This record gives sequence, C-alpha cells and structure tokens, in this order.
Amino acid sequence: MKRQNGITIEDVLNLDCMEKSRLIAGTGGSRNTVSKVNIMADPDALDWVSQGELLLTTAYFFKKDDPEAQKQLIRDCAEKNLAGIGIKIYPYLDMLSVEVVELANHLSFPIIDIYYATPFSDITTRIFKEIFNKQVSLLERIERVHERLMDVVLKEGGLKEITGVIQENIKNPVAIKIAFPEQLYQNMATVADKTQAALLDNVNRFYSSNKQHEKAFDEGLENIQGRPVRRMVMPIIVKNNIYGHIFAWHISTPLGGFDLSVMESASTTIALEILKQLSVREVENRYRAEFLEELFSMEERRRIKALERADIFKLDLKDEYAVAILQLGFSHSTDVTTAENQIHFLKGSLERLIKEQKIKALVASKTDSIYILFSFNNNKQTTSTIKSFCSRLEKIIDQNLKADYRIGVGRDYSGLKHMYKSHIDATNALKAGEVVEDKQVVHFDQLGIYKILCQDALTEELESFYEGTIQPLIDYDRKKSTELVKTLEVYFHHNGNLKKISDTLYTHYNTTLYRLQRVQQITAMNLDNPKDRLNLEVALKIKRLLKK
Repeated sequence: MKRQNGITIEDVLNLDCMEKSRLIAGTGGSRNTVSKVNIMADPDALDWVSQGELLLTTAYFFKKDDPEAQKQLIRDCAEKNLAGIGIKIYPYLDMLSVEVVELANHLSFPIIDIYYATPFSDITTRIFKEIFNKQVSLLERIERVHERLMDVVLKEGGLKEITGVIQENIKNPVAIKIAFPEQLYQNMATVADKTQAALLDNVNRFYSSNKQHEKAFDEGLENIQGRPVRRMVMPIIVKNNIYGHIFAWHISTPLGGFDLSVMESASTTIALEILKQLSVREVENRYRAEFLEELFSMEERRRIKALERADIFKLDLKDEYAVAILQLGFSHSTDVTTAENQIHFLKGSLERLIKEQKIKALVASKTDSIYILFSFNNNKQTTSTIKSFCSRLEKIIDQNLKADYRIGVGRDYSGLKHMYKSHIDATNALKAGEVVEDKQVVHFDQLGIYKILCQDALTEELESFYEGTIQPLIDYDRKKSTELVKTLEVYFHHNGNLKKISDTLYTHYNTTLYRLQRVQQITAMNLDNPKDRLNLEVALKIKRLLKK
C-alpha cells in the first residue's frame, strides 16, 4: 500500500470546525492519514474515490429499513483504503444502526457524526489548509535531514553516522545492511538487548525471503517477540541493482510519512556513497590488474617495470609468493549486471577472508576471473594456508552464487620476480582441471604427470603423440560403433584385472579379452609390454587434455 502524507483523523477532530462533531465508530483507525477530502452525494461516487481520502456525505440516501446497504457502503470504503467517512446523520436518521457501528469497529474504519449545521465547505477548506501546512513543515524537516546527511558525507562520515542520523529523526531502532561488500550497521540503543537480537533476526529472515530482490519499498507487520510490529524496509539501489536495505521498526513511536521520507533521503545518500566507493574501487582494481598483468608477463622488460612499482602495493621483493586464479563460468542467461554483482560479492568475500586469516594478499579482477597474489614471509605454512583459504572460499561460493567456477593454484616461489611462473602454474592448473579433476580447487603441484602434459610448449608434440598412438583406435570406434577406447580406459582403471573389467562393462570375459586383442591389433602395441602400456595410458590422458 502506498503511504500517504497528511493529517490524522485525530487531527481532523481537533479542528475548530469539528468542535460539535464526534467519532462514533472505528476508533482503531483514528490515526489513519487523511491526504484528501471528497464529498459524496451518491453511493456511485465510490467509483472515483482514492486511498487516503476522508469522505463527507449525508445520510440522505441511507434507507432506514436497509442496514445491509449501509454496511456494504462501509465495507466498500474500507476496501478502498479511505481514511474514514464523515456523515451528517441528523436530520435524515436518528442514528446509525448498531450493526453498522459494530462493523466499522471491527474494520477499524472511522465514522464521524458531523454536526448538521457545519457546512462541508468549512471542513474541506480547513482540512486542506492543515494538510498544506503539514506538507510545508514536513518538507522543512526533510530538508534539515537532508542537510544533516550531506554534512555527514562532506565530513567523510560513513554508514555508522548515517544510521545515527536516521535513528535520531525517526526515534525508532534502525539497521542498514549492505551486500557488496557485506556490512551491517545498527542503532538500537533505545531498546533492550533481547529486542535488538530479535530485530537482527528479523533482518536475517528478510534476506532469506524473496523480498530482498524486490526494488520497491516494503511495509508490513512482523512478528517480533510474539507481537506484531510494523516494519519499513527501503531498498538501496545503485545502477538499477539492489545493494542493500534500510530497516526501521515501530518500537517507540508510530512510523509515518516523515519516517518514509527520511529513509528515502538516506537511501539516496547511501546510494551516492556506494557509487563513489564503486568508482574508487574500480580505479584501484584497474591499477592492481595492470600491475599483475605486467608482473605475470612473459616479457622480462614488463616484469622489471612491475617490480619497480612493487612498493606501491607494499610487496617485498624477497618474500615467498603464490598465485591463485578464480575463474567464473556464467550461463548464457546471466546478464552483465548480475555477473558484475557476483564479482563484487566475491571480491568482498575475498577481502574478508584475507582479513580474518590475517594473511597478506593482493586481489584484482578482470572480466570473468579474479587473481589473488599471496605473500608470505617464509614458506613453512604457505601450502596449508592457501588450502585453508581456498576451502573456505569454496564454501562461500557454493552457498551464495549460482555460477560454475574453478580455482587454479600455482606453486609458491621465492622472490616476486618469479611470480610469472606461479601464474603459469595456476593457468595450467585451470586448464588441466577442466578435464582431469572433479574438484573445484586444483593445485598445480598435485596434478602428477599433467604438470608436464599441460605445458603450452608441448601442445604440438602432444598432438603428434596422440595421433601416433590412440587416434587409430578412436577412428575405429567411430566407424564401427564399438567401445574399444572405453574398454582400454577401464583396463587401466582396474590395473588389467579382466574380471573387474568385465563386471564394469557388463560384458562376458571372452568379449573383454577379444576387445583387448583388437586394441593391440589396431594400435600395434602390446599391453604386456611396459613401454607400450605406458604409451597407451599417457595417450588416454592426452586425449582428455586435448578434449578429443
């Protein structure tokens, strides 16, 4: 429901022109906001009323013997979210029926018995004047809030100070949650610790629902410590993406139009700050990415140039270093903005992990990859630290992102000047990991023979070796629709155990034996010969590596 600005039913009743009028039903809605006034001479006029209006009418069209028509009018008014209805009951009726009054009480829909001699024009003029004055006052207050928020920004204050300004004005508990990087600020000094915990739990429940993805303002009743509490949630939108939310709860005073305006102003201010931070981070990332690109270059001239700038990034030339590359694979349906948000999220997660594990690392992103340069004073704990780091990062990605990914980790080297070697290792780990590893994190030093086979300089030789060993077998399978290559793979998997091979392939022992004989005939290699056997096993690995 769209929130209205104006005056309450209580305020209306306190006007001098309403001195002889009284509220006869629906006291539960006495704080409803009146944003407009309308006069109805006919029930059909309900087709043109709007939310927040106070409807003025007479009981002329009320039929004394038809209370159902009167009740239906009250229902229709409540359903259209009118603020209330003022009726000149006398001289058309002595009173409204008990049924109508009870219904209005049940719906918390205010009914005002307007004094018969009070002109409607006096009421409408007075109410519009009050609404105008209230709007002017509201704008002045909002302007002061805006000035306070700008003052915080100009003095380089952060979200903590902005949270304080919001709470100071709406007089209720406030929380701000930012997603990229994840931050949570709160100002709940006015409520007990248990209530604070319940409100923070309410924030967590909000982020486990679909509402967190909605770009519209949200308002409703929440169950806080077993009682209904009104909550306002204002999204913080940057570049058409939700970067966080502002939360406020009705604990001390009712939440109204002014509070909504305060949250809107704060949301805009925070969005501008986030945009500024993003711009700064993008520039910083570009410098880091350019530095790493030169450091990882195969040209010595560029590496030397990078080493000269190492002190800018507080890197010691003599420390131990290792490179890890996080490569993301987005689906075709993933839009550019979503991909950028996920990269921002990952970079924030990486920075938190680096801080939590108290390690030294430089992080930079480029397109769909994030580069991590680990730095250590000694190599005693390098491997275990990187493994622990990658393991925790893997859990974060699995829990929060819907994207394919792989992490390649290079070996550690002594001296920053050798980092291009670790970068090559990490790149080859990614390359080999795509076809030879089921795990998402691939360490180059655990690749075995693939450490040799995945070298780019060997590609031509690998192709030649592949063609001279197993290519004829693959061609035969394609031509004859046989499974000789699969049989050979299972052969090596079970170390030549014919029974296990037959069980795996669901074939007769003699069929398996015949297939292996055909393999030897076609490849001109003998499986009893250790050299031939090694060549065929390596050829199968090359086949996977070359994605044949």
